[in-house]
Amino acid sequence: MSVIVREWRGRAALGHEQAYPKHFRDKVLPELRGIDGFLGARLLRRKLPDAIEFVVLTRWSSLHAIKTFAGDDMDQAVVEPGAVAALKDYDRDVRHYEMLHETSVDA
Repeated sequence: MSVIVREWRGRAALGHEQAYPKHFRDKVLPELRGIDGFLGARLLRRKLPDAIEFVVLTRWSSLHAIKTFAGDDMDQAVVEPGAVAALKDYDRDVRHYEMLHETSVDA
């Protein structure tokens, strides 16, 4: 099975780094879980000199599944009002990657 990874980035002001993760957990994840072909998500964070950057990596079973979420222009970011309010800026476009290999270690 081919897996497609969708990557998107947004940045929050220093001192406001909790709003976007809350939005992601409370609004984005429940919506994604309801889409056939959604396989999982990761939310990453790193501190920049003037902001906190978030990277969202979602995994999908197909490009068709991504279009169900994003619409026909699947390279355009889907940024809800709650995310806009939580971030000082964000990418308008996303990137898609075909996953070639993934390794995990069982705990």
